[in-house]
Amino acid sequence: MNITHGRVAGKTAVITGGRGDLGSATAALLAEHGAQVASLDMAGAPAAVDHHNVREYDVDVTSEDSVAEAIRRVTADIGAPDILVNAAGIIGPAGPSHTASGTDFDTIFNVNVKGVWLMTKHVVPGMIAKGAGSIINFSSIHGLTGGSSVPLYHATKGAVRLLSKSDAAAYGAHGIRVNSIHPGSMNTRMSRRSAEQSTVGPEAYYKQLLGSNPLPRQGEPEEIAYGVLYLASDESRFTTGSELVIDGGYTAV
Repeated sequence: MNITHGRVAGKTAVITGGRGDLGSATAALLAEHGAQVASLDMAGAPAAVDHHNVREYDVDVTSEDSVAEAIRRVTADIGAPDILVNAAGIIGPAGPSHTASGTDFDTIFNVNVKGVWLMTKHVVPGMIAKGAGSIINFSSIHGLTGGSSVPLYHATKGAVRLLSKSDAAAYGAHGIRVNSIHPGSMNTRMSRRSAEQSTVGPEAYYKQLLGSNPLPRQGEPEEIAYGVLYLASDESRFTTGSELVIDGGYTAV
């Protein structure tokens, strides 16, 4: 098996959050390795990847009608998906649980959990028909550890982790693998917004988050994209229900 080039050649991949930092890095890498990539994100977000294997689509992952139409269009344009990457997510306002509103709760759970479920719901039938597929759901280190700064975000990422395991158990008989990926602190726009919203200020925020890491730095989007590439490729064909943690050692100490 050639693991250097074309690791997902001939496959169709759908990525939500494709215009974000992690999603766009993933879209670019899968395209570079031969996949036909449908990059999905909210209408109005600028295109993020300039590659002949990447097509851009608008979607609202919280709307079943929008998701169903996007998957219909993707399937008509480039074929039924072999790979689904649920990278879309929002972090919500910082603060303990009692400071959040019902609207805050609904908004973050709709994007981070309902969106993953809806995309899976509408992609899985095509994978079942093919008898194979790989779904990679973006969780977080805080889907494993929790944390005090944005508890609703952490709760959604814990839900994604267990939904991934449950779907792995449900769909394995159809040849469909489902895994979660758990980034640590990454050099992204979302991370910078979180630092700016922090009550302690950006410098103290990053010192607290990264200071005790065995690798004391933020990760780069491409480093997450390579993890997704592994889980999307046939190299991981015996891997399902697993958690791939890419966090510089944050959860090791």
